[in-house]
Amino acid sequence: MKIPIFAMLAAAAIAAFPFAAGAQSAKGLPADDDLRAVYATAVEVAEGKRIAEASCARCHGANGVSATKGVPHLAGQRAAYLDLQLRAYRQSARVQGGMTGIVRYLSDDALVKVAAYYASLEPPRPAAPPAKGGAARSDPVQAGKAAAAACAGCHGEAGVSSMPGTPSLVGLDPKYFVGAMQAYKSGARANDMMKAIAAGAGESDLGNMALYYALLKPARTKNPAAGNPAAGKKSAAACGACHGDTGVSGNPATPSLAGQDAQYLAAATQAYKTGARKDESMKGPAAEVDERAIKDIAAYYAAQQPQPLNVRRPLTLAEWTERCDRCHGTSGNSTDPLMPRLAAQRTDWLEQVLHAYRTGARKSTAMTAMSALLSEGDVKDLSAHYARQNARAVTYIVLPPAAKKRGK
Repeated sequence: MKIPIFAMLAAAAIAAFPFAAGAQSAKGLPADDDLRAVYATAVEVAEGKRIAEASCARCHGANGVSATKGVPHLAGQRAAYLDLQLRAYRQSARVQGGMTGIVRYLSDDALVKVAAYYASLEPPRPAAPPAKGGAARSDPVQAGKAAAAACAGCHGEAGVSSMPGTPSLVGLDPKYFVGAMQAYKSGARANDMMKAIAAGAGESDLGNMALYYALLKPARTKNPAAGNPAAGKKSAAACGACHGDTGVSGNPATPSLAGQDAQYLAAATQAYKTGARKDESMKGPAAEVDERAIKDIAAYYAAQQPQPLNVRRPLTLAEWTERCDRCHGTSGNSTDPLMPRLAAQRTDWLEQVLHAYRTGARKSTAMTAMSALLSEGDVKDLSAHYARQNARAVTYIVLPPAAKKRGK
């Protein structure tokens, strides 16, 4: 007799799946049926318990509730998902020394039974909520604006320089901005005032400032330029390969020059020419232009219109969870047997998984694309959020062929 896999809780989602005619157990289904574990019988679940206690409990806990850092809870996880992941370890599609060694000698039927057993257990309790009054993570854009207040005197209120010889900061890619500030901090770029300012800014401060300036509407500086823009256009032909034909760079590590202060551009090029400022990619081009050409090139780029960057405002936690819930279910309680439940999972495990997708250590087109957009703060916030959600069981009702026909 078929039984649904379930764990009793107050709230349960219900999903129905037909099974093949004549199939009497998970063992009787085709080996490539991804839902085999959903169809497990009570006998198969009991056999899965025996295997799990011998092979899995040491790390994942006696009842599938892990007390080991970096090891996930398995209790109440979706059966078909567990089966697929166990097979992935055995086939080396997922690599983890301990897991690969354990599942290597288990048959397909054994993996199905283990998955069915863990899915039948009561899910773990959610993580404790944060301490009352704990500080929430601030909006990085607003934090960047606050941190950038000290910069306005020289670089302009909206990051557009009004002081000749001082660069505009609007329109700079965050990667370039942070790199430049770190260079000032380390002394690789020489400027005593900037070194002092950079020294007082932490990594998150620099990232927030970079984001704030990147999201501002770009504009040309109104500071005067000494050179001839028309002549500068011809002289700047060699610069376009890196900085773009009109000074709009397509490389995050290479600054856009469009709309930048002309005196600053000329001074920077002179510094590359004399060696006062170091960059191998700039050393050769700067050596080939004379002082007149440097001023003309600077005037040309200063006259160009800067363009908005392809930088998005970070999503809030609520916006991120809305996206995650589309696949993983409301509050991380998936009703899809092939999709993992996130609710009440270990925080450290969720962080570890998101990092694995971000680095490519774990493969999934959808998850890699999603996780690539996450900041480190997003990873921590999302992991903590789902760990605090109540886990809900799912009862899968298996419909026999006759019932399926009547329902048509």
